[in-house]
Amino acid sequence: MTDQLSRVFAALADPTRRDMVARLTEADHTVNDLAAPYDVSLQAVSKHLKVLEEAGLVTRSREAQRRPVHLEAEVFDLMTKWIERYRRQAEARYTALDAVLARMQDEEDPTHTSDTRTEGTAS
Repeated sequence: MTDQLSRVFAALADPTRRDMVARLTEADHTVNDLAAPYDVSLQAVSKHLKVLEEAGLVTRSREAQRRPVHLEAEVFDLMTKWIERYRRQAEARYTALDAVLARMQDEEDPTHTSDTRTEGTAS
């Protein structure tokens, strides 16, 4: 079985589902509310919601005759942690590359100073 993070990214690969998620960040909506802006059937919207539910992004509750769809924001923590880990790795690689380029610049031009900490500061 696919892990939750894969299901989340797969669910968000569709622009209609991403738009639904964006709208759900503002408030809970019914299926009819969610379907309104799209030129698709309620059945198609329900299928999109099923994918979002299976990914853990939304839940449906029952309030009398209404069945509002609720965004499960905790899932975004999982995504954020995954993205942040790779962002930090990429940032470390760029920092190392900057250091190598600065050393190369210093070797080519000994009068060049690679210390940019004082640039842009007022005296």
